[in-house]
Amino acid sequence: MAYEPGAIDATLAAAVGDEPLLIAELRIAFLESVRRGLHGLECAVDEAEWKGAAWRLRGLAASFGAVRLMTIATEAAACEVQDPALMRRLRRAVEQL
Repeated sequence: MAYEPGAIDATLAAAVGDEPLLIAELRIAFLESVRRGLHGLECAVDEAEWKGAAWRLRGLAASFGAVRLMTIATEAAACEVQDPALMRRLRRAVEQL
């Protein structure tokens, strides 16, 4: 799936209008939440924690139009806990936000 630059900013602009400072603040809050979600996956020790963290990250990504991250988080929910290849993909997707 292709990365769509600006999708997050467009989603925020649609929600709050032409308020660049508010958009910037919300973007920072979104990125902090995404990093906490990724940390939740990194710390998961069993399947229940893993799936819960994956679905929370998926929901967050969906709310902000981060389609690539949403797709990978959906895959995570079906993968084994701490799947190394999937974790690399998730980290890359977060870095690209």
